[in-house]
Amino acid sequence: MKSEMDSAPIGSFSGCHSGIIEHMDTFARLPALMKPAEEARSIAASMQQFFRDIVLTHHQEEERELFTAVMASAAHGEELELVRAIVTRLTSEHRELERCWASLEPQMKKVARGELVKVDTQAIEQLTAGYKAHADYEEQEFLPLAERILGRNANHMAALGMSLHMRRSSKRVVGYI
Repeated sequence: MKSEMDSAPIGSFSGCHSGIIEHMDTFARLPALMKPAEEARSIAASMQQFFRDIVLTHHQEEERELFTAVMASAAHGEELELVRAIVTRLTSEHRELERCWASLEPQMKKVARGELVKVDTQAIEQLTAGYKAHADYEEQEFLPLAERILGRNANHMAALGMSLHMRRSSKRVVGYI
């Protein structure tokens, strides 16, 4: 007949498994948590390149080419004043969106490297909402006006097209030298 003393060591082994199993269950959740972390790194890295290569270039082209062409072709008086006001607003929005991105970029660099960082979600919401409002205003108000103004003279529209083509072509050539 076994005494209680003989089975006591076995009981201590049996009791510890529940804690181990609990930790194993938590550990098993890790792969599912890695996917969002990998996606966050990818989005942060992609956004850095996108803002630098696409958004900033887009702003520069609008300001140097489109805004300049529309102001030069606008009829003096009320139309020109309207164009100036819209261009001033759009340029100001460009700078504000760029400042907002500049505040987020250091955080995005850390996220892209997989570092733990507190991301300014309010700034992300401000940038995304601000850009959507900016794009909507530009699409609804400025671009139709620009098309009407530049469309009055086919040479003006062609000059804008040529200028954009030359700028983009020179960037491609310079990139290969």
